[in-house]
Amino acid sequence: MDFTFTEEQQAATEAAKAVFSGVAPDGVPSPALVPGAVAEDIDRPLWAGLASSDLLSLTLSPEHGGAGLDLVALCLVLRESAKVLARVPLLETCAVAMALQRYGNPRLAAELLPRVGRGELVLTVGANGRTGHDPAELAVTARRKAAAGISAGARADSDGGWVLDGTQSAVPWAQTADWIAIPAHTDEGRAVVALVEPAQDGITLAEQVSTSGERFAEVRLESVRVDGHALIDDAWAWEWLRALLTTGTCALALGLGEAVLAMTSQYTGKREQFGFPVATFQSVAVQTADRYIDLRAMEVTLWQAAWRISTGAAGALPAEGDIAVAKIWASDGVRRVVQTAQHLHGGFGADTDYPLHRFHAWAKQIELSLGPAAAHEEALGDLLAAHLLG
Repeated sequence: MDFTFTEEQQAATEAAKAVFSGVAPDGVPSPALVPGAVAEDIDRPLWAGLASSDLLSLTLSPEHGGAGLDLVALCLVLRESAKVLARVPLLETCAVAMALQRYGNPRLAAELLPRVGRGELVLTVGANGRTGHDPAELAVTARRKAAAGISAGARADSDGGWVLDGTQSAVPWAQTADWIAIPAHTDEGRAVVALVEPAQDGITLAEQVSTSGERFAEVRLESVRVDGHALIDDAWAWEWLRALLTTGTCALALGLGEAVLAMTSQYTGKREQFGFPVATFQSVAVQTADRYIDLRAMEVTLWQAAWRISTGAAGALPAEGDIAVAKIWASDGVRRVVQTAQHLHGGFGADTDYPLHRFHAWAKQIELSLGPAAAHEEALGDLLAAHLLG
């Protein structure tokens, strides 16, 4: 496998580094010191900077004003964003835009995607379901049945539109988003994705706060009407969108872990004990070396998963296998990196004037989003059982 990045992908990385270079991880109050969200809105100046650098349109096709790059390029940008704890829904917006471009109504795509690329629209997605433990598409029902006086539940209007009922929890930045992608299931058990606006009749946003202190919402839908062109009915749309979100989250874990390891190396190189930098002590060196190995494993499994999704290349296992491996390493790896960093920083790591505790909070949020490694190992085992290697 050749993981050499193309010139376009390398250019995207350099552009991202330039945009994020002016972002301070401690630019908002500490999540440890405020009872609610650290801020009411996303980082709008940064969002405008991403748009002006053409990073929001990176994965859009040229017909929508984009560069036509793939998930690998997006993950490279996400990796840089996590190093500064960028408070923008870059992953959610780009993933929903990619799903709309690939599977959605062409008219709606032509209307929304150029505006997304210019930074005029913010998109997000409800990917956690009602509790975070069950598949997200089961949290909202969708019944396509053109008839009047249908009983409660999601149902189709006589004009071919849809009506949705259910709840999606922990939707990132839903209060400031212009559109929310809502996965749902039909009577036949198919997963569909509906695009709704937060201000629509029947939608209620209940305030929630993430572990990292960001503003989330529980999105409650009660007889919410959705036009047919705003519902993505392709059988693969939600599965593909979920794969984008998961792989992008692994990229965030990698970038955050790399930033934390760099902070730890700088600190242990300056902190002295018994007249020597603690970085020269064998126990410290071994722990940081172990975390470096974690990061390299997180990196190679991330690019394998992103490459499989982007190219659709065949393999011994479906792409879900590569995604599961990436999740195993990202979920466990990001936790081990921040725990080791806290240990090697000593009491200094808990100082709220020092940014390490912010990275720890974000790492915990990423770990919770990915889910436990044991669950992904079980899913990988099921795939191996269904696709015997030999």
